[in-house]
Amino acid sequence: MKSIDQAPLADKKVLVRVDYNVPQNEQLQVTSTTRIKRTVETVNKITNSGGIAILMSHLGRPKGEVNDTFSLRHIVSAVCETLGKPVVFLGDVLDPEVKSKINALNPGDVALLENLRFHKEEEKGDLEFAKAIAQLGDLYVNDAFGAAHREHASTATIARLFPNNAYAGYLLYSEVQSLKKVMEERKSPFTAIIGGAKVSTKINILKNLVEKVDNLIVGGGMSYTFLSALGFTHGNSLFEEEMVPVAKEILEQAKIKGINIYLPVDHLCADQFVEDANMQPVNGQNIPNQWIGMDIGAQTIALFKKVILDSKTILWNGPVGVFEMDKFVAGTKAVAEAIAESTKNGAYSLIGGGDSIAALSKFGLSKEVSYSSTGGGAMLEYLEGIELPGIKALEEN
Repeated sequence: MKSIDQAPLADKKVLVRVDYNVPQNEQLQVTSTTRIKRTVETVNKITNSGGIAILMSHLGRPKGEVNDTFSLRHIVSAVCETLGKPVVFLGDVLDPEVKSKINALNPGDVALLENLRFHKEEEKGDLEFAKAIAQLGDLYVNDAFGAAHREHASTATIARLFPNNAYAGYLLYSEVQSLKKVMEERKSPFTAIIGGAKVSTKINILKNLVEKVDNLIVGGGMSYTFLSALGFTHGNSLFEEEMVPVAKEILEQAKIKGINIYLPVDHLCADQFVEDANMQPVNGQNIPNQWIGMDIGAQTIALFKKVILDSKTILWNGPVGVFEMDKFVAGTKAVAEAIAESTKNGAYSLIGGGDSIAALSKFGLSKEVSYSSTGGGAMLEYLEGIELPGIKALEEN
């Protein structure tokens, strides 16, 4: 996969697939510009090299129909402010006037096309639609890792229409390199911390990681299903009965592979799933009837911390407690702090998933880890061992 550093950008019209699927409020104002910020370096590289950056993205789920609620025109001001330069809104990619608007642009300019998902052909990966987009530019750059797991016209199909002229933007390139560093070039001990609500959403990740890690820490709601698989009681905690056989299979596989699996050895429980619930620390792995596991306990915090601090490579996806409620923040905060400390001591740490990144931000530790992934679904599929179409198309090129 070639990075944008290898692209001849001067005097070129550069089609850049970005992921500007940003959150908005009811007034359609952008509430977080993180995804835009992560593309600044790529856009600057193009404009500073004398190229024209023609940005294209999707927004929301318009289901192949024009819907003003999902128009990218609403985010133009946020893009301008974040990039620190004017942005020309070009309108729909199939509008006959778009080409003349692009031809009127000068080296160093930035422009933005309308939501690609206004056309059903985008999500179908339609070749003719990809050709219509391709004829607007001289080069193609993919900087949308968050959409790299989609076989869409603007992510995979179009890359094949630019033989030897399709490149990875800085964001996408760094995402892939970071994931490869963890999954393929890791240093031992390699510890994965997988949390969150349900085993069912992360079955394949857990199965794939058991083949690669030295230590697997399981926390959050999914840990109660694993504990149940070992014969412990879960009270009223989140629990997936149909996932117990899967949990047993993963535990057995870890045993065969000689992998250490760490589960909570004590808990912080509540009588209701609310902020002002009555709390009860519970020693041991059994959770009493009528009580809900909300966070890991003090002994578990100490156990998890020791494993993390002894690690050379760390992957974290998913909180180990209901950190959104201040009463149950201690476990996730301790994990985040241990990862930051281990990183400071030389470990490589990759953090992914909206909740984990939100936790780092909440604790002021966002800059204390090696890399925070913007990937979402793309990162999860990569961790499952699935080949991502957007990446594959660039690698083949």
